[in-house]
Amino acid sequence: MEVKLGLKENWRQFTLLVIINGFVGGMIGLERSILPQLAEADFDMAAKSAILSFIVVFGISKAITNYYTGAFANKVGRKNLLVIGWLIGLPVPLILIYASNWNWVIAANILLGINQGLTWSSTVVMKIDLVGDKNRGLAMGLNESAGYLAVGIVAFLTGWIASEYGLRPFPFYLGIGFAVAGLVLSYFLVKDTVHHVFKETTVSQVQKLKNVFRETTWTNPNLGSITQAGLVNNLNDGMIWGLFPILLVSKGFSLSEVGKVVAIYPIVWGLGQLLTGRLADIWIKKSMLFWGMLIQGFAIIGMIFANSFIEFTVLSALLGIGTAVVYPTFLAAIADYTHPEQRANSIGVFRLWRDLGYAIGAILTGIVADSFGVSTSIALIGLITLISSAVIKIRMD
Repeated sequence: MEVKLGLKENWRQFTLLVIINGFVGGMIGLERSILPQLAEADFDMAAKSAILSFIVVFGISKAITNYYTGAFANKVGRKNLLVIGWLIGLPVPLILIYASNWNWVIAANILLGINQGLTWSSTVVMKIDLVGDKNRGLAMGLNESAGYLAVGIVAFLTGWIASEYGLRPFPFYLGIGFAVAGLVLSYFLVKDTVHHVFKETTVSQVQKLKNVFRETTWTNPNLGSITQAGLVNNLNDGMIWGLFPILLVSKGFSLSEVGKVVAIYPIVWGLGQLLTGRLADIWIKKSMLFWGMLIQGFAIIGMIFANSFIEFTVLSALLGIGTAVVYPTFLAAIADYTHPEQRANSIGVFRLWRDLGYAIGAILTGIVADSFGVSTSIALIGLITLISSAVIKIRMD
């Protein structure tokens, strides 16, 4: 069978992977609206740093798994890693339903981080393998759009279900369905993309990196700039995940209203990538990364001064727009600057640092929130995001 590169040529496998990534995003959406409230209501936890511990372990386990998914993608196979990821994700909703203390929630989030690292990284690499070099931005836009639309929709659904039927167990039943569906589709229908990599390798003009880890992390001006922005992006996302629901509750919003406002950000993020992913194939990637991070920074700082439902809705939408501009562009740009044989490894290194941003953000914002208040913590993260945009402006070609 002749192997062809391109979105149109591989649309069946591509569409299947988009659907599977929707289930991957849904697994995160389970926790997005209600886990901070669960910590306070069911486990009597008050300290923000303690509540955010679930994001710390999630970020670290996902980051490390991202790296090894990239490192072993060529040896173990993309499909095999995807299936293993779903097997590890199966117990997560059950643990959250029956958790009798916070340590069980921590354990569930370690497994969730491994699940996300294996499944999301595998689908990202496989889609880039399928489409070749012409439609990478569009491919990443579709991939991330499916994932984060699912995060937003499930965050809204779990917030609504929790307000109607309680925090447990009903919201987490969705996760059982996601994990089973993802595993069945991945095992029976997904085909590995290793032959597409071989095909692209024969025509690629990109020079190989001498040290993939070091150059992707920082020493290569382009790759290093992208990586630091990815870390800061997830640092502020970790803050939004953990502190935003708490901030909204402190302002007098109901659980249902919190679910709506929290859901707007990933839904705009998800839908926006349908457009911004395609733009990343056309526009200058440096400009998109700079403006996206800048918009994020100002939206986060604006949250300190907001009070009404409308104000928070607008700021959540702005934050979603800023993130939509950068997210598919990150991965498309990493792919542009790396050789096909090193791509999975380089993406793994980028995603290692990017998702460590969850842990760094949760630790930093938790400590600052406990010491100086939630508003100070949010202001700090907004400032760091603005600095990240400046690094892109100064350092990237």
